[in-house]
This record gives sequence, structure tokens and C-alpha cells, in this order.
Amino acid sequence: MRYAPAAFGLLALALWEAAVRLTGIPVYQLPGPVAIAGAFAADPIGLLQALASTLIVTFAALLAAAVLGVAMALTMSASRLAQAAIQPWAVALQVTPLPAIAPLIIIWVGNPFFALVVCATIVAFFPLFANTVTGLASAAPELNDLFRLYGAKRSQTLTLLRLPAALPYFLSGLRISGGLALVGAVVAELVAGSGGFASGLAYLILEASFRLEMPRMFAALVLLAVAGILLNFGLGALGDAILRRRGLT
Repeated sequence: MRYAPAAFGLLALALWEAAVRLTGIPVYQLPGPVAIAGAFAADPIGLLQALASTLIVTFAALLAAAVLGVAMALTMSASRLAQAAIQPWAVALQVTPLPAIAPLIIIWVGNPFFALVVCATIVAFFPLFANTVTGLASAAPELNDLFRLYGAKRSQTLTLLRLPAALPYFLSGLRISGGLALVGAVVAELVAGSGGFASGLAYLILEASFRLEMPRMFAALVLLAVAGILLNFGLGALGDAILRRRGLT
């Protein structure tokens, strides 16, 4: 069971390569795994540098989304008026398609890097925000009553009861938002690349597609997929380690 994903992946790659060779599909339409590996071997430094650029945007956006999400969730939990004011706008931000507003953000922000971070933050924000709001409200009512009975201050109830209760929810949202931050960074880079700003793997994908360099484009896509898998598992492992340390698992 432990090696099942790797075995399935190798089998899929073997079948893919066999299908491409047997059917004679041109490489500019669908390259096989061997051609993709060759494209990566031809320029590993360029591809990895582009990946690093995309990941820097991703982690910066994830950090910003975590800070903003927790801050907004705490504000909402402190006041019903704040909840009524913030909730609709948070939902509106979530359902707004990033490709529609990314060009405006790039123009308004000016600095290309910060514009990409803002775009990715918008995509990554909502799961962290919504999960933290749910977690802050998840403390058992009897524990709330117990804190109130002993005269605990609001700050004590928050730090000793509500924040610990919200931690698993926050970590779950962080794992979801990690993948969304990567998606947001890629979409923002595609929009910026269309405007002439060369940055990240998304720009390489755009450039390779214009030049019909399909193996190079697929090599960039594979790097993005691997980065997304590692990011998901890494954030999951981080969350499990934190919860084990606190005795919550």
C-alpha cells in the first residue's frame, strides 16, 4: 500500500510512452515522458529557477493569507456587527474570478512581484478565513460556561479555549490554501506574462506554448504538479506534527 502511488505513476508513464510511440503522435501535439525528461535535462537550471520564483510568490501569498484570514476571523468572532459587515465581502472576494481582476491588480499595485502576491493571496484567503471562523466557534458550550463561571476575561477565553479549539481547523485550511496559493500564483503569472512580465513557471509554459515547444511546456507542468504534491504533503505533515505536539491527535 505504501508504494502503490509510485507504482501506479510508473505504470501510467509506461503506458503513456507506449501509446505515444505506437500511435506515432507528433511530439508537438503530445510528447511522451522520455521527451519531457529530455526537455528538463536540456535546461534544468532555467526550469528550477522559474519554479523557485513561483514558489516564492506562493509562500509569500500563503503567509499573507494566513495573517489576514486569522485577523479577519478574530475580528468577526469579537463582534456581531463586524461579522455582518465582513462576511458578505469575504464571500464576494472568494467567488470573483481571478483572471478577471488580475490585470487591474497588476496595474494598480505597480510592482510586479507584489501584484502577483496580492493575486495569489486573494485565492488562498477564504479557506483559512472560513476554517478559522468555524474553529473559533467550535469550543464546547459547557467549556465556555465554565470559563464564564470562573470569571475568565475575554482575552483569557480566547487564548486558552477558543484559539486552541480553532487550531485543527486553521491547519486544515492552511493545507487547502497552500494548493490554492500555488494555483493563484500560476494564474497571476500567466496574466502578467501576457502583458510582458516574464516570471515563474507559468511564463515558461506560456512561452513554450507559443513556440510549440511541447516537451518543455510539459516539463514545466510536471514541475508544478510535483511542487503542488510536495506542498500538500508538507503542510499536512506540519499540521500533524503541531497537533501531536499539543496532544490533539
